[in-house]
Amino acid sequence: MSQAPIPSAPADLELIAQLKSRLQYAELRIRVLEERLRLMRIEKYGAAGEKLPDAQLELFEIERVVSEVIMEAANNAERAHRSTKKSGKHPGRQELPPNLPRVERVLSCTPEQRVCKRCGKETVVIGYEESSQLDVEPAKYFVLVTKREKRACRSCEELGVVSAPLPPRIIEKCLASNRIVIDTVVSKYCNHTPLYRQSVILERDIGLEIGRATLDGWVLKVGELLIPMVTAMRRELISGSYIQADETPVDVQMREGRGHNHQAYLWQYSRPGGTVVFDFRLGRGRDGPRQFLGHFEGILQTDGYAGYDQIGGPKMVHAACWAHYLERKVISSSSRNVAGKLRDEGHPTSCTPDKTRQSASRKARSLGEGRHRWWGPFLRPARFQNASSTSRFILRLVVIYRLVVATDA
Repeated sequence: MSQAPIPSAPADLELIAQLKSRLQYAELRIRVLEERLRLMRIEKYGAAGEKLPDAQLELFEIERVVSEVIMEAANNAERAHRSTKKSGKHPGRQELPPNLPRVERVLSCTPEQRVCKRCGKETVVIGYEESSQLDVEPAKYFVLVTKREKRACRSCEELGVVSAPLPPRIIEKCLASNRIVIDTVVSKYCNHTPLYRQSVILERDIGLEIGRATLDGWVLKVGELLIPMVTAMRRELISGSYIQADETPVDVQMREGRGHNHQAYLWQYSRPGGTVVFDFRLGRGRDGPRQFLGHFEGILQTDGYAGYDQIGGPKMVHAACWAHYLERKVISSSSRNVAGKLRDEGHPTSCTPDKTRQSASRKARSLGEGRHRWWGPFLRPARFQNASSTSRFILRLVVIYRLVVATDA
């Protein structure tokens, strides 16, 4: 096999020298552009005085591109759905609920309209043009005077007098009726109207001044009456096999008057689509979940807070949340080149959605078994549950990227 002749002509040597010079210039220019790109990434994503590894910078770029792809895929799916939607007649005005009572208001014609413009005779009614609007009667406060009938026997005066029994009341000897007390609680917890606003509203509308302390007493009394119901809801929740738990801080005014609020906690225990129970505690200690869960032996899913350790029954399984796990592990991931790692193991976009889902499940299981003592389901973020199948598939690719980086951390 003959070898290619080595160029020796002056013109060829000059051309080779020019190409080498251009190659060196191109390499230097690539380095300059890469450094500029790195500085732009640090300026955009990095905090002041912080130097981010290349892997984290490229991870930000990957997620930005994937987010753009998700939005574009969602918009394309929406446009396709609109194009395939059959065009029909406009449905017209929205119908009001048929269960609402109908109050008729008849509007008569003016005297000029009752006389015929041609012959001057009086016109007759031949029908009505109907239209419906939703209306409301403002709240009407009144004083409910209760008169209890008293009876006595004229022949047997020694038996005394009997009075009609009073109906049961939420608060005995209270100035407000049961309806007012219930309306106060519903306005506070359903309409999110604080008690001090309700106090101002009552004084503005009817001139009655009721202090916030009195309204607080009403709410506390209703809460006491609901304790048996909460106990039954807790019993139903504990008897199941799966509970989600979390806690959130709430500020509480203490009687000591120390000048600042005490930070208490509201513990939430629930089952998806089922019972939700809130347990108020003044602290964040382990005693709260320990007393609430008792000897629960199902699956308890929480974040990584240590207060959930050493609680429940001996057979209870403590499941973690991937969102919290990834939030901790991905940001502190290895400084390897993410794009190079993806190329080495094969880019996930070349796989079908089923294969990608299987790969993500395998990586999730290995990551949970090898690096954490908890296990949990491969959850989807709640804000993407209504997204299209294409958007959810691309979102899973992002999760795979993070799992690959976190595994090498």
